[in-house]
Amino acid sequence: MKTLKLFTFLPLLTLLFSCNQEEKNTTVIVKNSLDFERSFEVIELQLSDLKVDDFYSVGIKNKKTGELQVTQLVDVDGNGTMDKILFQPKIPANSTINFEVVTISETEKPKAPELCYSRFVPERTDDYTWENNKVAFRVYGPVAQKMKEDNIKGGTLSSGVDAWLKRVEYPIINKWYKKYTEGTGTYHKDTGEGLDDFHVGISRGVGGIAVKVDSLYYFSKNYTKWKTITNGPLRTSFYLEYESWNAAGNKITESKTITLDLGNNLSKFSTNINGTNTVSAGLTLHEKDGEVSANPENGWVSYWQPHADSELGTAIIATKSTFKGFEKYDVETKDLSNAYAHLNVNNNSVVYYAGFGWKKSKQFNSKQDWENYLNRFSKQINNPLEVIIE
Repeated sequence: MKTLKLFTFLPLLTLLFSCNQEEKNTTVIVKNSLDFERSFEVIELQLSDLKVDDFYSVGIKNKKTGELQVTQLVDVDGNGTMDKILFQPKIPANSTINFEVVTISETEKPKAPELCYSRFVPERTDDYTWENNKVAFRVYGPVAQKMKEDNIKGGTLSSGVDAWLKRVEYPIINKWYKKYTEGTGTYHKDTGEGLDDFHVGISRGVGGIAVKVDSLYYFSKNYTKWKTITNGPLRTSFYLEYESWNAAGNKITESKTITLDLGNNLSKFSTNINGTNTVSAGLTLHEKDGEVSANPENGWVSYWQPHADSELGTAIIATKSTFKGFEKYDVETKDLSNAYAHLNVNNNSVVYYAGFGWKKSKQFNSKQDWENYLNRFSKQINNPLEVIIE
């Protein structure tokens, strides 16, 4: 038996692999050691782990109930061959569930809507936007940057992360952009689905990073390259790359993979960065009329604020070994005030989660509800589901 680290959106799943040549079907054992049910954590299984030749005919079946799980195939490296199969089981508190890897036809596969979605948006300059059934976000590309630098109307110069405040579970990205391009409406007005009224500017928005040198923060400009990795019922993920940038004489190179799974309010940011041992992920303080709170023991910092006719919570969270501390950075310059989570960089890599909860979406009714969610999320990422393959 050997131990293998498997990287997923929520926790790192510890995969214990043992092979028994005499067994016909592989068994996947999932163990939850926490005292609450875990429902929205995606498990990744490698093709090589399952010892199957064709991922397209693989099904994951609950051994006890016989229920087939909704699955999603992912081509991680973009070579045209599927590398991973994903599923998102419901595991009761302090319980172990056994799943069987079976061969099924296409018609037998459980169907589910593709609620986890992202894409490049050339019709709105060059946004890259992503969503699931809870939240939506966007970031800005090089064309928007050049327009801003050339004083052309409609440009955006920012590596901050924008929040799209949706309050429906179905996808809204294409619908909202269609209203924009056809001139039939605007996504800046709420007509029942939510809206984009979250100002980013040069702030960090919801999870953009910076590097602190002495008392100042430095950060990149817009992303320069993008690649969609996967969309589906359980996960969307994509890759972004940035032009090298300067932090008080230190050359910083940055790229990242962003992942958002079904049912989660927080996106996972897996960042590769050179030139620094610490980064700071930030939350814009907007009008500074909200409250910064933090729980260093559980690895999070949050900002709960009044927002138009409702309230909004944003947060950064990381594992205990990654979270180094936090700071409320309050200055006079417009959009430079942020609540920062200071994060350790290990082997040129840092992983953290960032997202929001909007009271008007009826997902969270109060600041306390939001912080309870963060504390629960912390338990999950610090106590990974255990997955054993037999």
